[in-house]
Amino acid sequence: MTIPVLLLCSGGLDSTTVAYWLAAQHIEVVPIFFDYGQHCVEKEWDTLRRVLPTCGVLAPERINISGIFRGSPSRLIVEPDLWTEHVDDEDLYVPYRTMLLLTAGAACAQTRGLETVYAGFINSNHAKEIDCSTAFLNGLDSLAAGVGAVRFALPFREWSKAQVVREAMRLKVPVGVTYSCQLLSDTPCGACPNCVERLNAIDAVAGAG
Repeated sequence: MTIPVLLLCSGGLDSTTVAYWLAAQHIEVVPIFFDYGQHCVEKEWDTLRRVLPTCGVLAPERINISGIFRGSPSRLIVEPDLWTEHVDDEDLYVPYRTMLLLTAGAACAQTRGLETVYAGFINSNHAKEIDCSTAFLNGLDSLAAGVGAVRFALPFREWSKAQVVREAMRLKVPVGVTYSCQLLSDTPCGACPNCVERLNAIDAVAGAG
């Protein structure tokens, strides 16, 4: 019997696909959802509970760390009014978010007696934060080795979004139900970096199929 693994999940396409990928290998998944103050938190949480596979995946646990980013001007924290406001990619920056989520995930894992933290981070073309870069993600193992027993696993970190979409379709992930818009807290805007990358990937896979 395999040791359960912890999965950082948000209801988005990438982490949801990792959940299905692990379940297909009969690896028990402990899903953790972080409320870091994102304006779409309730949409993400509702989506997550609907899209996770029911076999081999425990009920997700929600953990509130929103106080860390209280007062942040990031448009991931403060929802913009797209009728009156222009938002640049740089306006979506949340300081050390990826590093924070991974570190908090490692702390949760070790507390629960788990050895591995999985996440759906990929080699995104629009990621501007240093802690979203391929170089940073590839260095996680050496970083963790000097700290504790928990290891990080990012199975799709070298993949494109189109590759994730293709894998999601193979695993029968409910792609259309997943949610990862950065600007609106209810309906995907179709214009933010996440939405554009997602739509382009789906179009590319559909066109190739």
